[in-house]
Amino acid sequence: MSEPVRMRTARTVIRLLDVEEAELLRRYRVENREHLAPWEPLRTESHYSLDGCRQAIEAGLEAARADRGYPFAVLTPDATEMIGSFTLANVVRGVFQACHLGYGIGARHEGKGVMFEALDAAVRYAFGPLDFHRVMANYMPRNERSGRLLERLGFEKEGYAKRYLKIDGLWEDHVLTAKVRAQG
Repeated sequence: MSEPVRMRTARTVIRLLDVEEAELLRRYRVENREHLAPWEPLRTESHYSLDGCRQAIEAGLEAARADRGYPFAVLTPDATEMIGSFTLANVVRGVFQACHLGYGIGARHEGKGVMFEALDAAVRYAFGPLDFHRVMANYMPRNERSGRLLERLGFEKEGYAKRYLKIDGLWEDHVLTAKVRAQG
């Protein structure tokens, strides 16, 4: 990754955060702690600290440099507030050319179509500059909103995994979905 990646949508700017922007990430995490908890792994207190956010940003920048993962922040157009995030994670190259997509949105921005806008850009970036063949995204069956979002984006159900990920302290079942790049 030689130059900084920046995507724009009608209502957002999407990019990797710089370490100096750790306060932006910390504020998003603290404000959405309860909102995101049912959908995420258990978090330690350091996850919500400025130092923990700096470390997360540094690790994300290193992952992007190494083509292992791309943790994007979804920001307001003036970049003063973080709206949400998504990560193109678990990158596998070679004959697979795939990644997993994970995402979250702040409580104040939920239900406004902003995440659809951001993930539409994410998928185009994944199939374009990153040259993936497949993007996989999984969701808990009770997260119907996430299921509808992925369906709108063109993801297709491929399976069901019992006790797939440990979320909020419990092993949760997940619906497995993927979107495959069109032949061309």
